[in-house]
Amino acid sequence: MTDKSNPENGPDESVDTPSTGSGNESFPEPAEGQPVEGATEDMNFVEAEGPDVETSLSDADLSFLEDASTASSSTASDEVLAAERLADLQRVTAEYANYRKRTEANREIERERTVGEVVKVLLPVLDDLDRAEKHGDLGDGPFASIAQKLRGGTERMGLKPFGAAGDAFDPQLHEAIFQQPSAEVEVETVADVVETGYYLGSTLLRAAKVVVSAPVSA
Repeated sequence: MTDKSNPENGPDESVDTPSTGSGNESFPEPAEGQPVEGATEDMNFVEAEGPDVETSLSDADLSFLEDASTASSSTASDEVLAAERLADLQRVTAEYANYRKRTEANREIERERTVGEVVKVLLPVLDDLDRAEKHGDLGDGPFASIAQKLRGGTERMGLKPFGAAGDAFDPQLHEAIFQQPSAEVEVETVADVVETGYYLGSTLLRAAKVVVSAPVSA
């Protein structure tokens, strides 16, 4: 009888080996919450140590949203600043335009005042020429040429005469030195001009001295 426990006799050939199935055998599914048979702790550890994809995406999304919000706020701030600068520029431009208008108007007024002071010295001479012309003393002689040159020079300086017989009397433009009733007029009318009135540009330099015909009251 052979001793199966003796190592010299070789491996025990009588050890039962598991039989192989036909391949069609089914295994029961593990219950919910139970570990799968054959799974090891190392496999579970590797799965737990894997990257947290959901957390990484959330951080990236938050970072993108923060950058977009910052860019939007920066753009809105730039637009507000640009609008403020445009409003400031428009206000300064309008103020400068008004300043130029006031300056030009004041310059024109000052020029008229200065020229007026000079022309006033010549008004008595022009009055004498008007009287001489009414009496026929100028004629075609040398004084007529001098009178024409003097009047032309003052007109180029902006002097404009006004006042003529037949004009409606205007107390702002005419100075009445005499008034006479007349049945030929319905309103106060200039009958005669004693001294011509003058404008210098838009400035009334002197009112016209006139004789007024007033309507006869019923």
